Amino acid sequence: MRIFNTILAVSVISLLPPKALAGNPCPPPGYTRPQLLQLKQAGFEFADDAGRNALALGLAGCLAEPDPKIRDGVAFEALAHWMRAGQLSLDTRRALYHDLLGQLDSGRDKNGFQRPFAALVLSEVARTDRIDAWLTPAMREPLVEAAARYLEGVRDYRGFSDREGWRHGVAHGADLVLQLALNPQIDAAQVRRLMSAVASQVAPEGPVFYIFGEPGRLARAAYYAYLRGVLDDDDWAAWFNSVSDPKPLPGWGDSYASRTGLAKRHNTLAFLTAMYLNATSNDGKTPALADMVGQAVGRVAGG
Repeated sequence: MRIFNTILAVSVISLLPPKALAGNPCPPPGYTRPQLLQLKQAGFEFADDAGRNALALGLAGCLAEPDPKIRDGVAFEALAHWMRAGQLSLDTRRALYHDLLGQLDSGRDKNGFQRPFAALVLSEVARTDRIDAWLTPAMREPLVEAAARYLEGVRDYRGFSDREGWRHGVAHGADLVLQLALNPQIDAAQVRRLMSAVASQVAPEGPVFYIFGEPGRLARAAYYAYLRGVLDDDDWAAWFNSVSDPKPLPGWGDSYASRTGLAKRHNTLAFLTAMYLNATSNDGKTPALADMVGQAVGRVAGG
């Protein structure tokens, strides 16, 4: 099914500078909500490249949209679909890179949707660079730092709501870290920076109990960073020692005395369990990792 007359959308959206995209109205000019939902039903097919690229820029303004059918079901899914199909131009991806970095660093996120979904779409932008490098080193470095800073700074731990859909800030931040850590253009120092951010959210401060799959997403990012091989086992041993450190608790045995302690124990073991499953499901190719993770589990569980 081929849909939409895109002349109006092209004429309006293509004139907007990248910094203005996040402030665009949602739906974008020239579209209605029913038309966006129809676009999804049509499998995000578009009759012309110009219309597709113009709408991609317009959909960046929908990442703060409270309606999950539009925010997640159309804006994210359309952008991910087009990028994975190689259907967005270099100019469009470059504009999305700049706009989404601005959204990620924005201090304004009234409903808590914009920054997590900016991180998630940025993970798809980063994936296109991983598959076929187009970002310059001068563009990758601020992306690495923004990804690490965002993940470290997440304090909204809401995951899924039946009415509002997903926020999932930690998981979406981990997805961005994953795509960057996998990129052969990302060096050891940058991977180390990204892993520091992952470690910061393994067991966040306060009585935060992960129940929306966050430990698995964090573990996936760390696992594939390990497979890159740019950090040696001494680096990883120190990293797992840090992750399994009971501080600020005197010891892991003290975790049973408070909800905060129980949350720390629960989240740390959930992360390490996911890491161990990854390390042992790879046909025995990561025995050193499995050993390090097993030792970390022993420190936490035996404490």
